[in-house]
Amino acid sequence: MQYTVHQAKTHLSRLLQEVEEGKEVIIARGDKPVARLVATKPARKPKRVFGAYQGQGWEAPDAWDPMTDDELREWGAL
Repeated sequence: MQYTVHQAKTHLSRLLQEVEEGKEVIIARGDKPVARLVATKPARKPKRVFGAYQGQGWEAPDAWDPMTDDELREWGAL
């Protein structure tokens, strides 16, 4: 279907819906076709890879030890 620039500006939502339905939409300046609206492919999300960062982190050997009274005071817990 061919539309003028004015019609395309006025009814853009409807034209986009037509494109989504697989119809061809041509935008013309006067009688001269200038552009064609086409549907795009949906953006592909990158595939997640489980364990991609495995082995790249570390923790201190005493990370899970209870805090001393001095450390608790420093953190404002006592």
